[in-house]
Amino acid sequence: MADPDREDEDEGAAPLDEDAAWAALVAGYDAEPEPGSTPAWPEAENVPAEDEPDEPPPAAVSPAVAAPEPPGRSIVIHPVISGPRNYELEEDDEDAHFVPPEPPPLPEADVTTKFAWIAVLGGPLLLFAFVLLQLELVWWVELVGIGGFLGGFATLVARMRTDDDDDDTPDAGAVV
Repeated sequence: MADPDREDEDEGAAPLDEDAAWAALVAGYDAEPEPGSTPAWPEAENVPAEDEPDEPPPAAVSPAVAAPEPPGRSIVIHPVISGPRNYELEEDDEDAHFVPPEPPPLPEADVTTKFAWIAVLGGPLLLFAFVLLQLELVWWVELVGIGGFLGGFATLVARMRTDDDDDDTPDAGAVV
């Protein structure tokens, strides 16, 4: 929504030619400012120039040895405040960490489970080897590779345990 006060100001002014304004900005991009030109900011923003001493330092004292004049401004240096990057870790006791119990040994796999894992892993490896060596994929290679994977996967899924009688085990988790 337009401001009604702005409409009154813009009615008397000529419309701004944006193309001409951009062309003027581009043409004056590399131009140096005129010497002695004043900046276009308010007077309150201007920093007064420091008074230069009228007479040079005595010739007996070289400028490098002469004491520097105090600046017109001073810098306030705050003491070092500790922050989040100054944090140091405390030494922890070795006994305070949780050490999980030793896991039970893996059960011995029977022959069917071993052949099922060989089929699940060996089928895709056989296909990958034929593709990698750029050999022709004949029907029996595809049958062994794909069929072995699917048969081994189905065997492993069918032989999964479904025992719900293990509720009394100590590491079974939270009991509600």
